[in-house]
Amino acid sequence: MAIITWREALNQAMAEEMERDEDVFLMGEEVGVYQGAYKVTAGLLQRFGEKRVIDTPIVEAGFTGIGIGAAMVGLRPIVEMMTFNFSMLAMDQIFNNAAKMRYMSGGQFKVPMVIRGPNGAAHGLAATHSQSFESFYSHVPGLYVIAPSTPADAKGLLKSAIRDDNPVIFLESEVMYGQKGEVPEEEYTIPIGESEVKREGKDVTVVTWSKMYYVVEQAADELKDEDIDVEIVDPRTIRPLDDSKIIESVKKTNRLVIVEEGWPFASVGSEIAARVQEKAFDFLDAPVERVNQADVPMPYAANLEKASLPSVRRVKKAIKKVLYIEE
Repeated sequence: MAIITWREALNQAMAEEMERDEDVFLMGEEVGVYQGAYKVTAGLLQRFGEKRVIDTPIVEAGFTGIGIGAAMVGLRPIVEMMTFNFSMLAMDQIFNNAAKMRYMSGGQFKVPMVIRGPNGAAHGLAATHSQSFESFYSHVPGLYVIAPSTPADAKGLLKSAIRDDNPVIFLESEVMYGQKGEVPEEEYTIPIGESEVKREGKDVTVVTWSKMYYVVEQAADELKDEDIDVEIVDPRTIRPLDDSKIIESVKKTNRLVIVEEGWPFASVGSEIAARVQEKAFDFLDAPVERVNQADVPMPYAANLEKASLPSVRRVKKAIKKVLYIEE
């Protein structure tokens, strides 16, 4: 396997799918001449030309609407949001057109498009540029929501998303673009809607995704030295949510901690906790614990931003709490 960065994995996925299918094209702010705000689209303009790699004005509702229309007539657009905070300007297009068109047309129109870009907090971008949108988009029937953790998952799931006939929200992270990992060199895809046990363990199940996976991994490594064996389950796809491996894991460990970057109220973790309560209540030996961003707008100051986000310390504390270990 090759060891490459997240941005390289995404770039490969788009290039391979654009090579495979001439109906696939890319549009967004600075995706072409500038090579992408985070260099994810580097080289694609030179390789595929300006008709398939299109720099757009700073009008999210406009170019998202163009993408929806293009998808309805048979093309497969990839729409890049420079940050998903800007997707709020296109929510009417996404919620009321992309998500509902197939249903409202009785299946006469499909909307095979991917809307992708960085999600969540980076560093010092303050409240309006540091929001996690998993729960926003997964609340809406008709949308798929994908939030992978590793470069291999990012590539395989992005390729599947581009090939799918439904609109897909593909959530990345600015701070993960440089993260490296093993990625198969041969052609592959990863099915949408399949969770994965990323780390086997026997004492406690931790469910997490996207960049919080790396926080949980570090916590699990440190707890190993204290003879606490953590199992990590990564949903990878938030909607449709495959809870089978989560339930199976909880039945084995009898304890559950959910770690996500988003706010706690009406969160993805709330849905996961509800499903575990419905399907595995009798197997729980402790209440479900959730670790989230603090329920406040993201502070600008670096020390307050750090305090607001889930940390290794907070994850370890939650794990010990469900194990009834006093610190």
